[in-house]
Amino acid sequence: MVAQDVAILKYNGGGDWYSNPTAVPNLIQFTNENCHTKISKDPKTVAVGDIDIFSYPIVFMTGHGNVYFSDDEAKNLRNYLISGGFLHISDNYGLDKFVRKELKKVFPTLQLQEIPADHPIYNQTFTFKNGLPKIHEHDKKVPQGFGLFYEGRLICFYDYESDLSDGWEDSSVHNNPKEIREKALKMGANIIEYAFKN
Repeated sequence: MVAQDVAILKYNGGGDWYSNPTAVPNLIQFTNENCHTKISKDPKTVAVGDIDIFSYPIVFMTGHGNVYFSDDEAKNLRNYLISGGFLHISDNYGLDKFVRKELKKVFPTLQLQEIPADHPIYNQTFTFKNGLPKIHEHDKKVPQGFGLFYEGRLICFYDYESDLSDGWEDSSVHNNPKEIREKALKMGANIIEYAFKN
């Protein structure tokens, strides 16, 4: 895999995989400035079923609507994740019920597990003693970080009721306070660091 590159995951089903266009570029800039990474500043786009996915240590997924993985796409994503890849899913409003169903195609026997606050993903350059921070309100629920673990390794991190990628966007998009955006960017940087190391 290319050590210092990330990509945005393109999927079928009609959901807006391309939403939050400023999010990942802003996260890359923040991570490079604060965590000594050298990630290419312009993230690539890679389709779920594309062999090029294996070129990236981490891929980011978001959107508001339907998600659909074909059998071949699910197999490709599974092979990517078990061979060392990492998937971050950010719960834009409306994504949850669709993405959970499709993850079952990828790993029929694995269950999303809530990740405890002492897990290394919350303790990289930045420390989150209480786990996943709240960034954007959806249904007045507490934020939860869920994960898929394969042979003991965290291969997928799903931020639920937090919407980290909204916090990564340009400040003018959601008018989030500076401290909220900083929390989101710091947590995102932790996710990248973790994915690069594991």
